[in-house]
Amino acid sequence: MPPAPSPTPLAANLMCMASMFIWAAGLPAAEPLIALLPPLPLAAGRMVLAALSLLPVWWLADGTGALRRADWPRGIAIGAVAFGAGAFLLVLGQANSDPVTAAIVSATMPVIGIALEVVLDRRRLTFALAGGVALSLVGGLVALNRTGDAPGLGLGALYCLISVVLFTLGSRLAVTALAGLSPIGRTAITQIGAAIGALLAVAAHALAGGDSGDWTRLGLPDWGALMIFSIGGLGIAQVLWIKSVGNLGIGLASLHINAAPFYVMLMLFALGQPWNWTQAAGAVIVGLGVLVAQNLLALPLHRPRRT
Repeated sequence: MPPAPSPTPLAANLMCMASMFIWAAGLPAAEPLIALLPPLPLAAGRMVLAALSLLPVWWLADGTGALRRADWPRGIAIGAVAFGAGAFLLVLGQANSDPVTAAIVSATMPVIGIALEVVLDRRRLTFALAGGVALSLVGGLVALNRTGDAPGLGLGALYCLISVVLFTLGSRLAVTALAGLSPIGRTAITQIGAAIGALLAVAAHALAGGDSGDWTRLGLPDWGALMIFSIGGLGIAQVLWIKSVGNLGIGLASLHINAAPFYVMLMLFALGQPWNWTQAAGAVIVGLGVLVAQNLLALPLHRPRRT
């Protein structure tokens, strides 16, 4: 079968935007769950549901042969270390802060992603790329400031930052180290690894006397929120994200995550909270950064007058 044609830059960027929007939708959905379950069991349950939803889709899409040929040890290792630990730290960080802070700390991802490409791929840091990253970072910081006050950074933000570093590295490895798999295959195998790692962590935590959580406390609305948080915000969003990273690279794809605070605000607005023009302006700045970094929009440069 001939390889599928690469999507246009517009299609690749729209796919990345969709991934970020779906991921952001899971953050408000996590709020009632965080109040009912400890972070580690919640993260494990989220990853198990995501893995269970992705595995049959992978099998139907690529067939049994693809599952047999897959590098399971490598995929499971990437998933357990990068995505499993990263997802747990994100939940822990949100439990010690709030959903918008979790999205805001992710504004560091473009810097981390570009740094990885410069160091590992010897990518040249052009003026357009640096300008796009700067605009994306500024846009994320603008979107952060909901009340006009400077944000408070605490332990929750630190957990989220470590999560972002692991997630960025894992996203790159899912594409480069599992190049023989399709995007759904890369996502499914790493999510299975994340689920295995999380379940082992929950078992060890329980043996040490830790709280495994009372899942009977979840009512029907809570299970619906868990479906959004896991199958949507982790499963579907991750498939689109991994495909976007394969098309754009981790550096350019990560620029989109700085619009996540705006997407979170959209979700909260739909739930009755007021519209925030500051976050909307931040999303516009992020969009400009995406265009500049890909040379789709030129930055105005000062040129000296000729005499």
